[in-house]
Amino acid sequence: MQEIVLSIMEQFGYFGVFFLIAVENIFPPIPSEVILLFGGFMTTFTKLHVIGVILAATLGSLLGAIVLYYIGKILNKERLKRIVSGKVGKILRLKASDIEKADHWFDTKGNKTVFFCRFIPIVRSLISIPAGMSEMPMPKFLIYTISGSLIWNSVLTIIGAKVGDNWESILGIFDQFSHVVLIILIIIFVLIVGIFYYKRLHKKNKA
Repeated sequence: MQEIVLSIMEQFGYFGVFFLIAVENIFPPIPSEVILLFGGFMTTFTKLHVIGVILAATLGSLLGAIVLYYIGKILNKERLKRIVSGKVGKILRLKASDIEKADHWFDTKGNKTVFFCRFIPIVRSLISIPAGMSEMPMPKFLIYTISGSLIWNSVLTIIGAKVGDNWESILGIFDQFSHVVLIILIIIFVLIVGIFYYKRLHKKNKA
């Protein structure tokens, strides 16, 4: 995968960066760290400029985020409520009111979530789906997506440019960071699910 990514960037320059980052946002397994660090490194021996790489990457991030936003909009709140009202809801022990609560939470904290999640591996892509599902206003979504993505893309591109041909050693650090974040997210998810079902069971026993 890494060889293909590097080959596309070497062949297509800015457009390669734009294309790969857009695809990375839609298919998170493609690592943005490789694209951005190598893009920064490329500015040291090609005609590519750091600002150009950052802009191309940010436009790619925006395109990918918008695609996922509209996927979330298709899987809207009302459709989810209908789904959990049937057999799926019984299996997962979810109710329409749970969807309402999640939607309300995103309505009140969605702005900060969309911004800060742009710095978290995997989540930075997928956060666009709940934003679309909760019908977060597009202007707000664009502002927080561009702001968060611009910071993330700038930091990694500049690091790639500074470390030069040592960019792969820095990539190892980011890989470790991604693994740690993934483990933390899994633990948080398990805890949330556990607390949710514990409360549900406790309420049922009280009744």
